[in-house]
Amino acid sequence: MTGVRDLKYRQWFNGADVDGDGVITRQDVRLMGERYVAARGAAPESTTAQRLTGGLDAFWTNVIAPMDQDGDGQVDLREMTEGFRRALSDPAQYPQQVGPVADCYFDLIDLDGDDRVDQAEFSEIFGLAGNVSPEDCAAVFTALDQDGSGALDRAEFHRALAEFFYGDDPEAPATHLFGKITG
Repeated sequence: MTGVRDLKYRQWFNGADVDGDGVITRQDVRLMGERYVAARGAAPESTTAQRLTGGLDAFWTNVIAPMDQDGDGQVDLREMTEGFRRALSDPAQYPQQVGPVADCYFDLIDLDGDDRVDQAEFSEIFGLAGNVSPEDCAAVFTALDQDGSGALDRAEFHRALAEFFYGDDPEAPATHLFGKITG
């Protein structure tokens, strides 16, 4: 485990702590989903929004909540980092741990439904809902679009998330997926 993964986890934590109170709660996870649904312009009762809500509830229950070491219903940065280190140690577990939620996010990001995420879609969602600067969105998108097609297909998106959550390479394209990490 390198410090790079801890920096990425901190960046993710900062985005997941929607209300900015220094902890992640079930409410933060729900608000994170609502933020993406709203940025997408999807109806809360839409199939995609419902899948995302269900996926995020499962993500809270199965991944985040077990990190709550003191049982206070909140996960602080230390608890989350230690929990991610334990839970996300085996990339072979990506399809069960992260994959289902990633598919829901992909469907939300794919604004025109063509099963590809172009730079405008990527920037709209990560910029508006993920609080990533336009410059960082553009740089990350370009790096992730490894085939130069001008869009990310589902496989490229999954590779990016797997690299973000499981990878240790500070130069990997997905390192700054949720915003530029700083030491």
